[in-house]
Amino acid sequence: MYTPMHFKIEDLDAIYDIIKENSFATLFSQHDGRPYATHLPLILDENKQYLYGHFARPNMQWKDIESQTVLAVFHGPHCYISPSWYETKTAVPTWNYVTVHVYGKVELLREDQEVMKSLQDMVLKYEAPESPYKLEDVDDGYIAGMSKGIQGFKIKIDDLQAKAKLSQNHPVERQQRIIKELEKSAKSDEQNIARLMKSNLA
Repeated sequence: MYTPMHFKIEDLDAIYDIIKENSFATLFSQHDGRPYATHLPLILDENKQYLYGHFARPNMQWKDIESQTVLAVFHGPHCYISPSWYETKTAVPTWNYVTVHVYGKVELLREDQEVMKSLQDMVLKYEAPESPYKLEDVDDGYIAGMSKGIQGFKIKIDDLQAKAKLSQNHPVERQQRIIKELEKSAKSDEQNIARLMKSNLA
């Protein structure tokens, strides 16, 4: 990923937070000699060494993915930045965004216990704390049948690249103008980019 130094995120904890908060990722690999992508949730393990996920078995991406170096892209908030917000007419539009790229090799999960653990972790992450739903309460036979339709996997994290393009290459006064305009929007991405920009200036 092209990352100028002023946009590079080097704080590992900040990178892990982006992954956790934006865990619906895009997973790229080579399949049948061409790039192939699947959109799916990926869960970071507690030791921050692996990403866990699962494919629907009819999705042929899993058939030749093992031992490939793959790319998982986590998309954070993003939004358009209008040059009309600047104090100058000598400007062009741009886009502010946050993203993390994870590279690693894929291992298919063959142990039922490891697959179930990854599924339970996923349910715990996404279910609301007050939700009565628990995967362990579901009928074992039903779970066994549904599990035949998925292929679990994990990605050993070999490289992390993270970028926060938040107008850091512009003067502080201009950044403050951008924040003010973004805060007028009701859209969550604009609000989140404004919050991140404020945090950068603090």
